[in-house]
Amino acid sequence: MKKTIQHAGVRILILPAFLFILFSLYSCSNMNSPTNTNSSTNTQVATEVFIQGMAFSPVTLTVTTGTTVKWTNKDGMTHTVTSDNALFDSGNIATNGVYSYPFANAGTFTYHCSIHPTMKGTIVVTAYVPPSGY
Repeated sequence: MKKTIQHAGVRILILPAFLFILFSLYSCSNMNSPTNTNSSTNTQVATEVFIQGMAFSPVTLTVTTGTTVKWTNKDGMTHTVTSDNALFDSGNIATNGVYSYPFANAGTFTYHCSIHPTMKGTIVVTAYVPPSGY
């Protein structure tokens, strides 16, 4: 019986040590990666805007150049994501439908739903500046 208790105690000590080592390795491998970026291209990964409650959420989203913004329609009706300056237009997006657009240039881009013109949103795109040391 003493051997079983000692064996169980060893397991208890080994599991936290294993988890600590695993977490440490994961943390170290990600220390030099810029946050939310694809290191092979230095561009941000997709950022999402939800269409729900007859509104875009968030109404204003700020991203850096190279970011692909994804809109997901969570409403029970069709909507569009239509740029005010004709830069992009999703066409009709059904419930649970998705539209994505990559923002290559800095600027402020306003958009609306062409079916429900009171629904408006803004994407602010700033120039991507890599972290120092790159």
